Amino acid sequence: MNTARGPRDGRDEQDERRELARLLPPPAHPEMAPEPLKEFLLNEIDLHHPARTPVSPHAAVRSVRQRLAVATAVATAMAVTAAVVVVVGLHRGGRPAEQAPPATAASVRLLERAARAAYVQPQAAARDTQYSYVRTVGHSTSLSETGGGTMQRATTTEDLEEWVAVDGSRPGLQRGTGGDRAIPAPGGGSLDSPTHKLLSALPTDPEALLQQIYADADLNHGAGSGSTTGPDQEAFTAIGDLLRSSVAPPGVSAALYRAAGRIPGVVTVDDAVDATGRHGVAVARVHNGERSEWIFDRQTLRLLGERTVLLVDGPWGAAGDEVTSVAVVARGITDAPGRIPAERSDT
Repeated sequence: MNTARGPRDGRDEQDERRELARLLPPPAHPEMAPEPLKEFLLNEIDLHHPARTPVSPHAAVRSVRQRLAVATAVATAMAVTAAVVVVVGLHRGGRPAEQAPPATAASVRLLERAARAAYVQPQAAARDTQYSYVRTVGHSTSLSETGGGTMQRATTTEDLEEWVAVDGSRPGLQRGTGGDRAIPAPGGGSLDSPTHKLLSALPTDPEALLQQIYADADLNHGAGSGSTTGPDQEAFTAIGDLLRSSVAPPGVSAALYRAAGRIPGVVTVDDAVDATGRHGVAVARVHNGERSEWIFDRQTLRLLGERTVLLVDGPWGAAGDEVTSVAVVARGITDAPGRIPAERSDT
């Protein structure tokens, strides 16, 4: 095994990170994200797929991000010829790892501080008869072909509220700009569509939790899958989705942040803006010419939201353009669909 990415003792590493977080103050100017890795994957783009327009910011963040990675890879392959030096190790499953360096020290420190902030947030135990509540505002980009054969970008803005049964046994409610829509009962749920009860059963040990997330990511993005995303990026995306669009117990939220610090390629961005205009500091990961950012309040370290920014020109826009942005406005536990929690974790 490459000594740069050798076996890890989860307990020793976590103790070391906690000690570093205690001794070192947060950096005044966290490390900027590096240049994106030049991955030339040309065989999956399909700009004529009918399901390109996202239906909500929750779905948009994942669906647009996946399509964007393919489109940007094509643009990057035509425009970039520079060589890239990479660190190659072994993945947790024993197969070759993705070509990315370990998470930066600054990102690990920031995620540790976010974990501590999440852990001390008060949250009453949720009953199976209750509902988790999340309200977000945001916008997403869709790409479609005009009658003349040119590609046209469109931006959709949406204010969304969702109520999901804690135990998944009953239908929920989605309330957006288009009115109310019933959400089918999710049953036991999954990492892609979690219930509060499922989240409560997740490991609070960061290494064990990350192993579970990687196992899920490998199913559709592992070796031989043909995916352009890859397990590392999918794991980062999955954790971001869980943190943004659900109500997890404080111990699980803290473990998710700490697990993210073990994903290769995670960096920091010193200034990022969420969909409501709030500025913060971000942890991010670059993949195929796009940067996925989790934005935190500088003082409280609460999660403000998430956005995806282009780093290269392409069909989705110019470098620096936002493709998706979702801000978390409120979340909590309530007794019925349509009812706003009396005590909310406003961010």
